[in-house]
Amino acid sequence: MKLSATLSKTGFAAAGLALALTSTPGVAQDSAENYPERTISWIVPFPPGGAMDAIARVLSENMSKELGQSIVVENKSGAGGNIGANHVVKAKPDGYTIMIAANGMAVNPFLYSHLTYDPIKDFEPISLLAAVPNILVTQADRTDVNSLEDVIRQAKEKPGYYTYASAGVGTSIHLAGALFTYTGGLDMLHVPYKGSGPAVADLMGGQVDYMFDSITSAKPHIESGKLKALAVTTKARSSTLPDLPTVAESGMEGYELTPWFATFAPAGTPPQIIAKLNSAMIKAMDTDRVKEIFATIGAEYIGSSPEELATYLAAETEKWDKIIEATGISVE
Repeated sequence: MKLSATLSKTGFAAAGLALALTSTPGVAQDSAENYPERTISWIVPFPPGGAMDAIARVLSENMSKELGQSIVVENKSGAGGNIGANHVVKAKPDGYTIMIAANGMAVNPFLYSHLTYDPIKDFEPISLLAAVPNILVTQADRTDVNSLEDVIRQAKEKPGYYTYASAGVGTSIHLAGALFTYTGGLDMLHVPYKGSGPAVADLMGGQVDYMFDSITSAKPHIESGKLKALAVTTKARSSTLPDLPTVAESGMEGYELTPWFATFAPAGTPPQIIAKLNSAMIKAMDTDRVKEIFATIGAEYIGSSPEELATYLAAETEKWDKIIEATGISVE
């Protein structure tokens, strides 16, 4: 997946907000040149087992070969990723603590009123790694719904009647549904669960009508004949399910939600170190093992520069500021 074709066309004038990767007093020049000289800690702000964790672990294995040092993945989960992010913000900006993050970097400032960090000012961007699309699914045995057009038509005919599940308030799955109802002017009831698993179980059981789920989670249920896929949330179709149309091309023009994964370091990390980390990540993503894992979880490769990630994060932040204010979403 090329950044220019899929993620950079955000429609926001964000280029001027790109973060400057400048030299940092207090971190010796020779330390940056000799980096890395010891083990690197890679923080995953969510529990083990998800797509984010899988991406960090397979990349760390291959990056360690490129950098000549071990990379230890640490899961510091909680508060929508904020606990892990706070840990990284407080770390020394020397390249030995980095983080993988997702859409929460752009969304959490508007969901949490007491956020203790600024996603743009307190982090140095390294690379926008990949996107793992969400898809709209329903029960496979439903005969009344076979396309997104059917969903939109029925929701307009019966406002407030249909439900959509999510893995919790503020998750990308919830945001996909909120953006769907907001963009389409639809009245549908959001039913939040504590995780994707219980939500999918109730969806298959008919307790809820729809769900925007990650392609990683939904694909096995689609292949087993338990769920029916209706549309993908990204701007372009997914290579994992190439015959599945996008929401935008299925009757909701302008809709786009891309669940993304990117890497960051504490603000002030020297540009030489950021460049080394970026280079190692890009090379790691070109290995057969990483490509295999990406294909397994339905991840679309991006591999951006630090500057491209900075611009993209600024645009995403501006986008979700407007949407969350308009929809009134809050986790507090």
